[in-house]
Amino acid sequence: MTPPAAHVPRFFVRQHITLMVNRYEILAANPDGTAGPLLAFAQQKRVALREEVTFYADRQQTRRLFSFKARKVVDLGSGYDVLDDAGRPVGFFRKDFRASLTRSTWHVSAHGLEAAGRERSAGVALLRRVWDLIPYLGEVWVPFVFHFDFVDAVTGRPVMTSERQLAIRDRYTVTVPDPRLDLRVAASMAVALDALQGR
Repeated sequence: MTPPAAHVPRFFVRQHITLMVNRYEILAANPDGTAGPLLAFAQQKRVALREEVTFYADRQQTRRLFSFKARKVVDLGSGYDVLDDAGRPVGFFRKDFRASLTRSTWHVSAHGLEAAGRERSAGVALLRRVWDLIPYLGEVWVPFVFHFDFVDAVTGRPVMTSERQLAIRDRYTVTVPDPRLDLRVAASMAVALDALQGR
């Protein structure tokens, strides 16, 4: 893996849904808690043979910054590589499908870091699974505010949290206290928690 780039201790993720793609804005967090400048703009094609999300420097998508891409077409358990603008790996994450049967769990790796994250509330996790059983409703609207907490696999110290805000469109506040987790990996993991959660 290439060395880590800029560490951003706090940022926001905002989702915008269109007919063919999902778009995400990664926004800096101002000291007063308001949204600051755009850090990255991500786009996910809904119909793609191999899952990939690309992050750009602007909404016009003139400069590619980084991306994450599934390692295999069919086996989603094989995970996703986070790649820099030249296609070199800077991180990796995967969903733990067995643990996620009751409480969604992810593993993320970066330069000198191994961490695991799962849903904060077991009760909300159970309610979400019941909600998803209602035909079409779970695909249209998710009324639950759910959060993820990632901790270092060795020390148990906090690495990253993603907290979903109560809004019509998905919005998240992401806090990254561990400087080893740079923006490329943290933003990729944060977007994946929304874009890939149902996979």
